[in-house]
This record gives sequence, structure tokens and C-alpha cells, in this order.
Amino acid sequence: MEDPAISLMTRLALAISVSAALAASASAAPAPDLARIAGTPAPARGAIYAACLAQAATAQTFDRTSAKGAHLLRFTCSGAPARAFWDELAGWSAAHDAQWTSDGRTWRSTGKIAHDLFGTDYCSNDGAADYKCEITVNVGAFLDG
Repeated sequence: MEDPAISLMTRLALAISVSAALAASASAAPAPDLARIAGTPAPARGAIYAACLAQAATAQTFDRTSAKGAHLLRFTCSGAPARAFWDELAGWSAAHDAQWTSDGRTWRSTGKIAHDLFGTDYCSNDGAADYKCEITVNVGAFLDG
């Protein structure tokens, strides 16, 4: 027959070992998954973003804005890329209550404006041939570092 004192000591040692192992595994952060996230081909609207970004990059019409914990690059395009974006936004903005008039311009955005334009992609037109669009890209704190 097993000695009750030894059995109790064995069980206690085992319980301490298991508790220590569980505590160590709970406090260790899992390793990050560094696999590239899968994507799918961009819809046709992706081309209007790319054209606006390309024109703004070439013309150096971009700046940075940081607020609300976000760090953004803001690209401003005009002319044909802006007109294409503006035209594409027509039905979308109307359906999402994302079109308004202010300061002699009509504005269309990719989403309803809740508080302000920070982080919103939008276009405007003066009623004639002056089209402008602003697209923001969240780049994180790296931009400021």
C-alpha cells in the first residue's frame, strides 16, 4: 500500500508543476503570424483610386495630417482622374447621404460624414470643370518617426 504522505507530496508537486507551466504559457505572447494576407483582385473602382494617387504622387500634391491617433498621407488629385472619381461617386454618394453643397462647390464622399472630413475620401466640383479629390492613406506613426 502506498504511503499517504508520499502520495500527498507527489500530488502537491505535480499540481505546482502544472500551475507553473500554465502560468508560463498564459503570460507568453503567441508568435506573430508573418504570412502575407491573401488578397483578391481589386474591383474596377480600384483603378480610380490608383489614378488619383498616381497623379498626386507625380505632381507632389500630398501632405500629412495626424489627429485622433491616426497618421495619414492625404493625396489631392485634379483634372481627369478627379473627374473620373467624381463621376463614379455620383450614385454611391446619393445612396449613402454623402453629397452636399458648401462654399460654391458640390462635394461627394465615400461615406456619410459624421463629424468632420478627417480620414474621408471625397471629391468636389465647382459646377464647371474644376474637379478635386482627396484620398487619405493610413500610414501609422512611421510617417512621423
